[in-house]
Amino acid sequence: MTQPDSALPLIHGNAPTPRATMPDLPPLALYIHIPWCVRKCPYCDFNSHAASPVLPEEEYVDALLADLDQDLHAVYGRELSSIFFGGGTPSLFSAQALGRLLRGVEARIRFAGDIEITLEANPGTFEQEKFIAYRQSGINRLSIGIQSFQEDKLKALGRIHSGGEAVRAADMARQAGFDNFNLDLMHGLPDQSLEDALGDLRQAIALRPTHLSWYQLTLEPNTVFWNQPPTLPEDDTLWDIQEAGQALLAEHGYAQYEVSAYAQPGRAARHNLNYWSFGDFIGIGAGAHGKLSHPDGRIVRTWKTRLPKDYLNPAKAFQAGEKALANEELPFEFLMNALRLTAGVDAVLFAQRTGLSLDSLNEARAEAEQSGLLQVEPSRLAATDRGQLFLNDLLQYFLT
Repeated sequence: MTQPDSALPLIHGNAPTPRATMPDLPPLALYIHIPWCVRKCPYCDFNSHAASPVLPEEEYVDALLADLDQDLHAVYGRELSSIFFGGGTPSLFSAQALGRLLRGVEARIRFAGDIEITLEANPGTFEQEKFIAYRQSGINRLSIGIQSFQEDKLKALGRIHSGGEAVRAADMARQAGFDNFNLDLMHGLPDQSLEDALGDLRQAIALRPTHLSWYQLTLEPNTVFWNQPPTLPEDDTLWDIQEAGQALLAEHGYAQYEVSAYAQPGRAARHNLNYWSFGDFIGIGAGAHGKLSHPDGRIVRTWKTRLPKDYLNPAKAFQAGEKALANEELPFEFLMNALRLTAGVDAVLFAQRTGLSLDSLNEARAEAEQSGLLQVEPSRLAATDRGQLFLNDLLQYFLT
């Protein structure tokens, strides 16, 4: 339980301000986790599990709707601005199953008129007819997991698709009526050269996606690559790839708006922008996380039962735990998201989304500005170019 405000420790020498009520709640999104993949990739640390030949689609959709029912009391009267199907590989599910799920969600929570509904898809798990059916079900944005177009790199990453399938997937998405789609691409791959990385990026740009997620491969604990690390490029090569790649993307009209996100004008991912601006989201599905603000000022994080077999077990609860954020945690919680945005956020958003006074940041903010990691700009909270590169160091100023 959260301590009473009077018992909270000081935030960098400032007396904690009682958290205000929140009559104007943040935008609300929905994250839906589909936990199955054809095969677990050696770099992946997400909650994903190898799929059996027959997936329990109907049972899982029923469970997702029942899970949502238990969260409805906390979002009564609000509307959804975006929905994101993540995984795992959500495109393993049929359009019929996902369409039934979307109809069930809309019957429970009002959709915004311009709602963004994104489905993560892998090039090896669909065909043209499936894409058309997804579009007809109400899904209006795709995020296609390419990672690389080069056969040796795909093999090293454990991917099941070919470079040719990746190219065809983007073409099929457009032909199926998706005028808004993202391509997911990695760099810093095993034995990757500068030209290899730029070749992947040029091929992705040639497919004319509206959005590109371009990020460096990192070795995460509890993965095959962590225990059996591949040979990755040297730091100098990684830096050259980053600089040349960002210049290439800018040259072709893809503006960087977040650490690893680039978009054509007006095509930034609305769902992810909501995360980074400390918006609210319900999380349903095995291992899904959520964050909800309440009118009384409480901000609560939740997480759901992780293993699919447990999530589908009627004898077990969907929710595995919850945590009300204390006042002293909020500066870090807010800024670890907001400072990922290259332009940062309007400073007044801090008070709007946390219920705390902006003055509570004064001391830490001054220290971060003096370090050269935070911009000296009273009306905004934004990292400098150097702060973007050393974001973890910048965030340390806002830890208590």
